[in-house]
Amino acid sequence: MKTLWIKAAVLSTVLTSTAFYAQEADMRDYLAPEKSTRNVFEDPKVEAPEYNGVKVSVGGDFALQFQSLDHSTKGTTAAPLVNMGADFNLPTANLDLNAYLAKGIKMHLRTYLSARHHNEAWVKGGYIQIDNLDFISQGFLGGLMKNARIKIGMDDINYGDSHFRRTDNAKAINNAFVENNIMDSFTTQAFGEVYYYSNGFMGMVGASNGKLNQTAVKGTNDNAPSIYGKLAYDKQLSEDLRFRLSGSVIKTNGLNTNGKLFGDDRAGSRYYYVLLTTADAMGTSNFLTGRFDPGFKEMTAIQINPFVKYQGLEFFGTYEHVSGNKPLNATTKRDSDGSYNQIAAELLYRFGGKEQFYVGTKYNTVSGKDYDGAAERKIDRFNLAGGWFMTKNILAKLEYVNQKYNESAAWGTTSALYGGKFNGLVFEATIGF
Repeated sequence: MKTLWIKAAVLSTVLTSTAFYAQEADMRDYLAPEKSTRNVFEDPKVEAPEYNGVKVSVGGDFALQFQSLDHSTKGTTAAPLVNMGADFNLPTANLDLNAYLAKGIKMHLRTYLSARHHNEAWVKGGYIQIDNLDFISQGFLGGLMKNARIKIGMDDINYGDSHFRRTDNAKAINNAFVENNIMDSFTTQAFGEVYYYSNGFMGMVGASNGKLNQTAVKGTNDNAPSIYGKLAYDKQLSEDLRFRLSGSVIKTNGLNTNGKLFGDDRAGSRYYYVLLTTADAMGTSNFLTGRFDPGFKEMTAIQINPFVKYQGLEFFGTYEHVSGNKPLNATTKRDSDGSYNQIAAELLYRFGGKEQFYVGTKYNTVSGKDYDGAAERKIDRFNLAGGWFMTKNILAKLEYVNQKYNESAAWGTTSALYGGKFNGLVFEATIGF
């Protein structure tokens, strides 16, 4: 035991000293854009800092909620809904490592130390980002790389802009609200992306293997790569006005490819145990309560995101359309495809000398059908929220949520989601650095 304590102390000293060594302003910004920086989407394309040896930045996140939600259903469930009270949820934590490995080459790695779905520590993913090719030879393709970037890893792919504002387990400081979108477009896959930046415009093309769980064993699986792309324009038009508009598209292929785009978050939602019955599994088994995954395979999805900030007033929107096949089983496709639409609109007002306070509202709706002739599903969510950045790294926020499901045969009349609803307050405190 004494030896373990000595090893831990030595490791802590090394990491701490390394982190302080990497605190120069330009290097810190380049290494850790994932810190508590509001309204940052893709990493800004900047001049690569000089390389004077490997530098490492250590960061992390912590989040804790106090939940007070009520729920009800019109479904004829065999067992009653769980009796919801008011209490704390399981705290969540992340560990981030960012390393500068050569001029213009950054590595990022995130580990979930504790999550709703996994109480134990496990690696979420990571990537290497290349902004300079001097490691091949001095000045190699320097003119091209001044505007280009290469990104390779096993991490969340860059589809849409909503994933930049979402809560990623304990990383909740860039989310003005407590939970993510109902259809939460987020997946971690093995990918490669190429970027080009010019005068406020950004273009990206990428490809992934379409799989959440990795294996080289083919078996009888119908797996195939996914391809995706994004175009964005982001400009500070005046001192008071910033405008961004982006459009993304992704085409997934393969009937049994694991990546589901809307169901791959292994951390879990913030609305714990809503619309579950006493017969449902508790703990980590039902970790996506409050969200919806259409379950499509071989799907095509588009996402359009406008962002406008005028002084303290801020708007961020999401329009998403997804169509695809919801197979009858692992090998049999349906005769027709289905489709769903999602709209989400956030309106915030930030105030205070450093915009350390905010109030805001969000409306999120999802509707569509699993296939031609199926009954329509519809989910509506309304949020009111307010927050206080006690420091640039500490945020406290309070949210009211009201979410309703329609009385559709698609849910099944014995499901808790049939005419289900939940509402109430959630308080969250989060730290990010």
